[in-house]
Amino acid sequence: MTDSGRLLHVIVCAAGAARDVGRLVALAQDEGWTVQVVTTPSALDFVDVPALERQTGRPVRSRYRRPDEPKPPRADAIVVAPATYNTVNKFAQGIADTYALGLLAEAPGLGIPVVVLPFVNDALATRTPFRRSVESLRAEGVHVLLRPASGSDSGADLAGTGDGSREDDPWALALEKISGK
Repeated sequence: MTDSGRLLHVIVCAAGAARDVGRLVALAQDEGWTVQVVTTPSALDFVDVPALERQTGRPVRSRYRRPDEPKPPRADAIVVAPATYNTVNKFAQGIADTYALGLLAEAPGLGIPVVVLPFVNDALATRTPFRRSVESLRAEGVHVLLRPASGSDSGADLAGTGDGSREDDPWALALEKISGK
């Protein structure tokens, strides 16, 4: 656990790669970030909540706070990983029907840097609504990290090159983009 004063929100959606988000948390902590994990409600079943809470020293959040709860600190940056088709499209449309999407809806207007790592199959990644959403988010300054579709259903659109290099590590790529490297 790190308390650097730089707060990174890691927003996790319900996709297979969610089970590995602890790697992203560790990399971020190694770079000096304090990490707050936020999940979509569906993603709670994809992550090990107690392990992430031990790793970060913070509760995993998935709902809006109650009025009697203190207001959480604002993030300095946000990484959405893995981002699902649903979340990418809702984020682009400004829909805030979950706590995670509420944070994302505000982020561009607050000047908070956001990196999105979509994890969608090729069929969804080639759909016009998804492509429009990616273009819309990029027009607002959101970094959406994609690689060309591969023709498989394995989440090929998660950023990376497939050659095992650092460029193939989507978690590292997201942190590099947040850090401006």
